[in-house]
Amino acid sequence: MKDDRITTPDWLKDAVFYQIFPDRFARSASSREKGNFQPWGAKPTAHSFQGGDFPGMTEKLDYLSDLGINAIYLNPIFRSASNHRYHTHDYFKTDPLLGDNKAFKTFLDAAHNRGIRVILDGVFNHASRGFFQFNHILECGPNSPYIDWFHINDFPLNAYDSGKKPNYSAWYGLRELPKFNTDNPQVRRFLLDVASYWIDFGIDGWRLDVPEEIDDDNFWEEFREAVKGKNRDAYIVGEIWKDEISETGERWLKGDQFDAIMNYGFTSICIRFFIGDALDVSLVAGQGHVPKKVSMNALEFEKQIEVLLKRYHREIVYNQYNLLDSHDTARYLTLCGGDKEILKLTTIFQMTYPGAPSIYYGGEIGLEGGRDPDCRRAMPWDSNVWDMDLLNHYKKFIHIRKTYRSLGRGDYKSLYCDAEKGVYAFVRFLDKESIVVILNNSTKPYKVDIPLKNSLNDGATLRCLLNNGEYIVNNGAVTGPEIDARRGVVLLAES
Repeated sequence: MKDDRITTPDWLKDAVFYQIFPDRFARSASSREKGNFQPWGAKPTAHSFQGGDFPGMTEKLDYLSDLGINAIYLNPIFRSASNHRYHTHDYFKTDPLLGDNKAFKTFLDAAHNRGIRVILDGVFNHASRGFFQFNHILECGPNSPYIDWFHINDFPLNAYDSGKKPNYSAWYGLRELPKFNTDNPQVRRFLLDVASYWIDFGIDGWRLDVPEEIDDDNFWEEFREAVKGKNRDAYIVGEIWKDEISETGERWLKGDQFDAIMNYGFTSICIRFFIGDALDVSLVAGQGHVPKKVSMNALEFEKQIEVLLKRYHREIVYNQYNLLDSHDTARYLTLCGGDKEILKLTTIFQMTYPGAPSIYYGGEIGLEGGRDPDCRRAMPWDSNVWDMDLLNHYKKFIHIRKTYRSLGRGDYKSLYCDAEKGVYAFVRFLDKESIVVILNNSTKPYKVDIPLKNSLNDGATLRCLLNNGEYIVNNGAVTGPEIDARRGVVLLAES
């Protein structure tokens, strides 16, 4: 590992992300005039559209600011014939159903004016049947000058014959997603030009879709040079699905390719510890980040946290994209069986752990959803249906995260775990600031008695940032009131 070369954007250590699926987040009044949309909030399907757009997103930026969000990850926004827009037709133009490039620029500028950074979903492994160069091959066959842009096995292309396997390379064998030939210098230049164009346009980084499918370290090194050459603070985060035990993303995280990966290892240990045997395994079947053995006790949880913290260089660990759910997974609240106390406890951990926490739109107000496409429901904007207690919980912990620098930048040390009681505690510390977090992941109250491993001196007072309760350090341990079942406390050491 080239530790001396690892530099990452400093702003990530203070970032709280919000992931938006554009078609389902917010629809402006003008959107209703653009076409045949489902009613807002209708049951999502693989091919239906509900009309979310850039003006709608712009209108909701004050909501995100009030929530405490300072970074947005947008699912694909470029021209496409799918509601998720991973089937790209034109990489230089936004989808007209969302609004034109000017409307996106208005959104981007409005976000930046509020201190919110925006990263885009980059789909560089594959295009679509509607992508000009592939469509040219469909029309012109072997005479097309673009045949080397893709991996063509035979002619004519059977791009619309569902009875046969595609006779060209396609992601996951899906004929609508022809795979780029990135060995072709023209393709490489095109994709790097796309990456550079949108950085020049003003975006703050790229989330890379299935980047391991481009099995070429040189390509990603060139990609990093192109992006960082335009903006050294741009964030590059790869979608690498790895579990927390058997596989790593180290290949891409040596300082010459990505700044971070989507931290599905973090997702996995949260599911296994906080939800455990209550999980409906059918909701995660086939997704490699959740192993067959689901339940994890506090001791195993502590061990896996240490694995995640030590796996990569510190700069990488503190820039990881820490998510609980996404457009590709069932929503975490649904995985919890609707138990909001589990979600709230997990959120305490997410907001106090190293790396950038991410909220998948609507999670903060109790939006549920099963496997894709159900996890892509429309955001309800009638506050009467919101869980206000849950929303206030998110606001509180986002505020705590952003207020205390030790939570984004400080060291992390495990203090205590009790496999039988389901209790885990750790401390975050930076300069003179120390914050102790105690998680009671059990169905019984826990009388606090946590050894501090010389982290604080006897006689020190710790104030709970949730209810102002006091805890005292005595004989090397912090003691104080009980913590209710499925609850946690965040304690600030008073100087």
